[in-house]
Amino acid sequence: MNRFHNGAAANEMTGVRWVKASASDALNDCVELARLGEDEIAMRNSRFPSGQALMFTRSEIAAFLDGATRGEFNAMPV
Repeated sequence: MNRFHNGAAANEMTGVRWVKASASDALNDCVELARLGEDEIAMRNSRFPSGQALMFTRSEIAAFLDGATRGEFNAMPV
């Protein structure tokens, strides 16, 4: 499998399958993830498919999801 770097153009990441969150819609709230191997996951904004992808480990994604589930980011200003 190819090795990708953080900030790589998402549309140039060949051989990966992007999965969109079911809560996404056609115009907004579009987040997609792609598995890059045993321990790496890429995330992109599907409204900008040629934009940069961010790379995370599985444990980093798990830590983020745990914090979001616990409401740790609810106090962030919008």
